Formats: sequence, structure tokens, C-alpha cells
Amino acid sequence: MGLTLDRRGQAVMAALAAGRKLSDTPAALVEMLVRADLARVTDDGLVATAAGRGWSVRDATPDGANRMLVTRTLPAAEGGGRRVTVNLGESPLGWLRARGHVSARQYEAGERVRADWETAQLAPRVTMRWDPAATPGGGTGGAIDPSGAQLSARRRFEAAVAAAGPGLSDVVWRVACAGEGLEAAERALGWPKRSGKLVLGLALDRLADHYGMH
Repeated sequence: MGLTLDRRGQAVMAALAAGRKLSDTPAALVEMLVRADLARVTDDGLVATAAGRGWSVRDATPDGANRMLVTRTLPAAEGGGRRVTVNLGESPLGWLRARGHVSARQYEAGERVRADWETAQLAPRVTMRWDPAATPGGGTGGAIDPSGAQLSARRRFEAAVAAAGPGLSDVVWRVACAGEGLEAAERALGWPKRSGKLVLGLALDRLADHYGMH
């Protein structure tokens, strides 16, 4: 079964997904959301992860469809090898993976760039902004007095963006990092319908090559 939250938890996730800052979230709830990879604690407070934003959208569906639970080990930058259970159907990239539209290699490449994007704490500055100016290279800026982990993650993220190349990096950021649906990304980028999946696949392949994935 998937993660079940009470009304308070659902309200918190809805607020975080909308980019709101919360200051009175119970510590036990914060720990639960972080363990489930739905939220993370940053210098700016509690923020929703890409998976958390996707979960919030799908939480409104009463039948609880699109659940595909897997256990994965977080990279050191995210949690020092900590194992968490996630739902591949909770994020746009996970939704595509669950239906065979992206390969395991492509999915892992997307998850890796997402992890660096969130560890670098770029997320709070671009949450819910889908215009081209908010994409990588658009000057999102870094946190004040960033930690060594943040700086390292940012360097890895920027190297991955450069490896994907102009155009391709935009769709990777929108779908894998910002949690934007593929159809919405197509509209925002002015692409023909059903073209995004092909371009996203090419972009993820470039990332997988960049990461040396087999």
C-alpha cells in the first residue's frame, strides 16, 4: 500500500506543492514526509520534492491509481545510503517508467539529475515557474552561504545540463526536476503533441552517457 496521510498531512503537502512556506509543521510529520522522499528540509524551510509534488497531484484521485512501489537507496548527497520506499507513479518521470515509456537506465539518469538539483537547493527558487526563464541557465541563483554538499551538487547539476545540451536540458529539467507533466512541457516549449517523449528519451540517454551508466 502507498503512504496514507491524514487531513493535516494532506494540507501540508498541498501547501508545499504550491510553493508556500510553512513554519508550524509537527516534527513527526516532517520526519515522515522526509523519509518518504515527499519533502526535504532546506535552509529555506520544508519544501516538496519532485516526487512530493507529483504525489500531491495524484492524492486528489480517490481510487489511489497509479501506485507502483519500489525500494531504492538514496545517493550519499540525499541521505547517506538511506533506503526509502517510493512510488514510481508519483512523479511524471516515474509515471513514464511505470508504463515502459522510459527505460530503467533513462529513469535512473533522470533521478540522478533530480537529486543534484534538489540537493543544490535550486528547487525553492523555481518551484511552480514553468516559463523558459526559470530553466537551468536562466539565472536561478544559489543559496546564501551554501554548504559544500550544495556546491558539489550544483556543479554536478550544471555539468549534466551542459551534457544534455541546449533544448534537451529544458525538457529534462521540466519533467525530472520540476515535476511538470510531459504534455504540459510540450505546450510550454511550443512543441507538437506527442513529440516530448522522443526528445525526453534522447535527453535522458545523453545524461546516462554522461553519468557512465550501462
